[in-house]
Amino acid sequence: MHPSSHIFGNTELGSHCVLMTGAVVGDELPGHTVIGCNNIIGHHAVVGIKCQDMKYKLGDECFLDVGDNNEIREFTSIHRSSKSRDRTVIGDNNLIMGSCHIAHDCKIGNNNIFANTTLLAGHVIVEDYVHTGGATVVHQFCYIGSFSFIGGGSVVSQDVPKYMMVSGDRAELRGLNFEGLRRCGFQVTEIKSLRTAYRKIFMPSNTNSMGFDERLSEVEHNEDLGSVPAVCSMLQSIRDSFTENRRGVCKFRQWSSS
Repeated sequence: MHPSSHIFGNTELGSHCVLMTGAVVGDELPGHTVIGCNNIIGHHAVVGIKCQDMKYKLGDECFLDVGDNNEIREFTSIHRSSKSRDRTVIGDNNLIMGSCHIAHDCKIGNNNIFANTTLLAGHVIVEDYVHTGGATVVHQFCYIGSFSFIGGGSVVSQDVPKYMMVSGDRAELRGLNFEGLRRCGFQVTEIKSLRTAYRKIFMPSNTNSMGFDERLSEVEHNEDLGSVPAVCSMLQSIRDSFTENRRGVCKFRQWSSS
């Protein structure tokens, strides 16, 4: 613990954690904050304090669980859950750069990189190996799929399926995250299959021939594509975005592939 760092309330820190100058962990509220091992809490970061949700009722238990090997940089804020039946969760091996905000009840997976001033509203779910550019804003209840990339300055108001790249205000699909897939060890054949499936779904040669759901079904039943695990995972991620209480997939432009 560096000078002027503080731990409050019912807070548990694992071994080999570092609290830089001015860092604040925990709060004098019902509930608890649990920080795993080998985490760095940066200068003046605030982790595990009361949420900013108007539905929160004083006296309710609220929770934050942080895994291992995370670097949480200066002036970042991570809030506890808004209700006792939920919790804010940060997984392992995440880099959360300076001045980011992770709101109540978010669920963050593993091996993600959030660039400076990435702002996640309440109940956002981020899977694994996601990379956000600086000044990214994500609307509450959105899902961000694994291996996706969000361009800097984007405002994300709908789900980002696995493996995809989005940017803009409001964010639109811009294709697959090819560089991210290559860096994470995806095989050339897998990437080619994902590209073919993406083009069939989002860039049809004849936009009048089939509707969106029909194009999804066509890829699912394609003998060459439907048997590729990565393609199946992408298709499931897309379909899940249209289930009840989800926000649908980010907008896309149906450019002709011809």
